[in-house]
Amino acid sequence: MATNKVQDGRILDLAPSGGASSGDPVVVGQITGVALVDIANGSSGAVEIRGVFDLAVHGWDGAANAAVAVGDAIYHDGSELNKDTSGTLFGYALGAVTAGATTTIPVLLKQ
Repeated sequence: MATNKVQDGRILDLAPSGGASSGDPVVVGQITGVALVDIANGSSGAVEIRGVFDLAVHGWDGAANAAVAVGDAIYHDGSELNKDTSGTLFGYALGAVTAGATTTIPVLLKQ
C-alpha cells in the first residue's frame, strides 16, 4: 500500500480571491468547487471539488441570452455560472435554465 498519499482530494483547503460564503462556487486557478464554509478574503477554507450541488446558473453565453440544457458545460466567468466559454469550465448542467433567466439547478462539478 502506498505510504505517500496525502488525502483523498475531495475537499481541499483553498483561498479564493475575495473570499466566499458557504455554498458559493469557487475558482482558484483552474480548480473549481463549492465552499463548504465561509472563507474570509485572504484566508483559506474547505472547498469540495467533486459532487453535485444546487447552484444558480444564468442562461447566458457571453454574447446573448442562451438556454441551458441538461449536459451543457457550465463556466464561471468571474462573477456567475453560465455558458460563457471565455470563463473557467466549472461543471455540467443537470437541469434546465430558460434563456436570460437565472435558476438554481443541480450542477455536476468537473472531474
